[in-house]
Order: sequence, then C-alpha cells, then structure tokens
Amino acid sequence: MNPALETIKERGFLQQCTDLEGLSKLMDEGPVTFYIGCDPTGPSLHIGHMVPFFALRHLRDAGHIGIALLGGGTARIGDPSGKTETRKMISYEAIDANAELFRKQLDRFVGFDGRTSFPANNKDWLADLNYIDFLRDIGSHFSVNRMLSFEAYKARLETGLSFVEFNYQLLQSYDFLELYRRHGCRLQIGGDDQWGNIVAGIELIRRIEGAEVFGLTFPLVMTHDGKKMGKTEKGALFLDPTMTSPYEFFQYWRNVSDADVLKFLLMFTFLPAEECRTLAAPGKDINGAKERLAWEVTALIHGKDEADKALAGAKAAFGGGGDRSAMPTVELPKARFEEGYPVLDLFVDAALAQTKSEARRLIQQGGAFVADAAWKDEKVPVGAEALGSDGELVLRAGKKRFCRIVAR
Repeated sequence: MNPALETIKERGFLQQCTDLEGLSKLMDEGPVTFYIGCDPTGPSLHIGHMVPFFALRHLRDAGHIGIALLGGGTARIGDPSGKTETRKMISYEAIDANAELFRKQLDRFVGFDGRTSFPANNKDWLADLNYIDFLRDIGSHFSVNRMLSFEAYKARLETGLSFVEFNYQLLQSYDFLELYRRHGCRLQIGGDDQWGNIVAGIELIRRIEGAEVFGLTFPLVMTHDGKKMGKTEKGALFLDPTMTSPYEFFQYWRNVSDADVLKFLLMFTFLPAEECRTLAAPGKDINGAKERLAWEVTALIHGKDEADKALAGAKAAFGGGGDRSAMPTVELPKARFEEGYPVLDLFVDAALAQTKSEARRLIQQGGAFVADAAWKDEKVPVGAEALGSDGELVLRAGKKRFCRIVAR
C-alpha cells in the first residue's frame, strides 16, 4: 500500500475506499489532488469537522495536494446526511460570513499556500446555475431508485425528506465534477456518512468524463462508550475561542477516558505513531498522556501560547501551582460577599449550575466546593472570609468543572 495510505490507516482514519488498490497505485505515480467539503451552516467549525483536515495534513505532508471546499452554495440547501430533520435555512449573507470564518480557521490549521493546499467555494459554480440546464445535463445521470438506496436518504424517509434536500446529492456530485475539471481532482475524502454522496460523484464523473476517480471515508469518531466525540455539556467543542474557551477546549482532552487516549493521540496530534503508543502504553502515566494530548491539540487549534496558558490554568485548578488567570473567570461584586452571597446564586452566577435547583442538587450530592472545601448547607451564604488576600476564590462543581471568581 502507498505510504500515505499506510499512514492514514495506521492512525485510524481509513473506513472505506472505493478502490484502495487503484488509489494506492495512482498515489505511487505522483501527487494526487483531493478535496474535502464543509458546509458553513454555523459561525464556527467544531472538532468533529476537523477529522478530515487532520488527514489532509498527513496526505499533504506525503506530497499530495489538498483542496478545502467551502460549501457556500450547498449550505443554501443543507445536507440531509446524518440528520433526523431538515436543517434550518439561514440567509445567504450569513452563509457568506460563516464561509469566511471557516476559511480563516482552516487557514490557521492547514496553512494554505496556494500550491499544496488551498480553499475553494462551490458558490462560485452553484449560485448561478440554470436549473433547467442542470436537470438536463446532470440530473439525467441519476437514478431515483439508486439514490433512495443510500442510507442518508433511507433514514430520512421515515421522518420526512424535502425535495430541496433530495437535490443535495446532485450538487455534491457536481462539485466533484467541477473540481476534476478545474484542478484535476481525483479523490474525495470525508466522514463515512458521506459515502453515498461520494460514490454518486464518482459515478457522475465516470459517465460524463469517462475518468476514474476515487473516494475514501473516515469513521465517525465515537468515544469508547458510544458517544459522539467532541460533545460537551455545553454542546459541540468549537474552534472559535469565544464559543469554547482554550481552557475548556484543553480540559475536554485532559478529561477523556483512559480507553480513548491512544486513538485520540493518533488522530488528533502529529506525534509519531510510535510515540503515541509509548505514551498510552499499559503501565505508563495515563494522566501524563492525557495532559500531552490536551496540550498538543490545543496548540494545533489555538497556538502554543494558549496551550501553555491552559495547562497552567489546569495545574492551578487542580492544586499543582500555575497561573489561575487561564481558568474560566467571572467578576462579581465584592459587596455581595461582604453581605453574604447566597451559595445557590453564586454557583448559578459562576455558570457552574444553570438553575438554583441544579445548584441545590449539586450541594446535596456533595459536589459543590468553595475554596477546596465541600459546601454542605445550601442555606449558609459565602462570606468575604472565603476570598483570598487577592480577592479571588475558586469554585468547583464535581471533579472537573472550575470557575475562578474575582471579587471587585
């Protein structure tokens, strides 16, 4: 197998390939241009979006050419794959703004140089399509029966599939055709939920251009207990630091299950595979491996300075010294502590509980800590004496959620 594909397989990215032997042979002959599509349906990428882009960097490092396709056109419809209901439509202006945010985030991670990797936007060829011509020239190559055999559509037939969404596969297939014509693109990669769309694009190119192209998919990354990777109590693990702070981002990786450490080191870092296996080997310091994982991923997404700050904040939160300024921080009036801050209000104001009822349960279950001391009485307020000489206080909910309080 071609070395680039060996790397992809060794690090856990390879799920399915339309013709692994043929793709390997093509890669042996020279650089292969490939693409990944991503629809800008929100203001930030999340870590689930990034799996194919980690693979892009591995393939690029092996000499191949990667295109990051921003779906400024397809986002106007919405991909039904993996969804139980129709996506909410957003304005074209919002899609364009999101596409630019995505481009900047990907540029920071990938480093577009215009030669080995570059962005494209399918709005450039989809926005002004003539519908009648498109149906005649492209739609005529698609079988409705064949389309309905793909899992993405079969699953949605039970809950309802709009005609608009039904067109999505035609548009994604057309993207592959356009990228083949414009850039000689021979490979599409993506999550395994895109298998049907990728196969449809390959068949379209074969019928219209008589050319052989390929598709390769990655597993949908799950934690060892079957949950979708990258989901937190607050929702998705976003790349935008205003939506998920670098500290929260770091803590997600620091707190992954022991059973997931090796898999995540291989997929979400660029450490040599042997080093990943050594870090996560039985009998090794698993917490040290988690800390290394958290630092590496945070540095890749937010930069080394933010990774260092998050590490220092984590050490401070867990009593190992370090800089507490990187911890999630809330400023509250000092006067409220002087008069006695109701503890239920305090935990809600610190965003460690959404409601007073949740804060009450937290205290009753022994999970509320004020300055490292378990708070056992919901009726006793937190006074100014709990503040340190610097006017600060650390609250903790459970074992892993912290908030630094700064009293002004």
